[in-house]
Amino acid sequence: MSYMLLIVEPPEQRIERGEAKGREVYGQMVRFAADLKERGKLLAAESLTSSRDAVRVQVRDSQPKLLDGPFAEAKEMIGGFFLLDCDSREEAVAIAQACPAATWCTVEVRKLGPCFT
Repeated sequence: MSYMLLIVEPPEQRIERGEAKGREVYGQMVRFAADLKERGKLLAAESLTSSRDAVRVQVRDSQPKLLDGPFAEAKEMIGGFFLLDCDSREEAVAIAQACPAATWCTVEVRKLGPCFT
């Protein structure tokens, strides 16, 4: 079964942390991903840039609407993800608990599946 770990962080956290600490925690995440890959659990992993650089797209009545970041109403942003191959939800949750990011933000565990359920 495929599960995604979404790294949910406060949007201001990266600025407050600074580059040196940011590089340190990024290194922790790279090592975590390497361990998951070695164990055959990792399908994909990526870090995402800040929501300051993002754009939101909506199309309503055939009219596109674009909103550039940063998003003032945002209380959190997705900072990255891990796509896993796990035998159970419990295994995915255990991996999330071991994720270094769980100590400085939230790790959301989501099973992949159709959007109509």
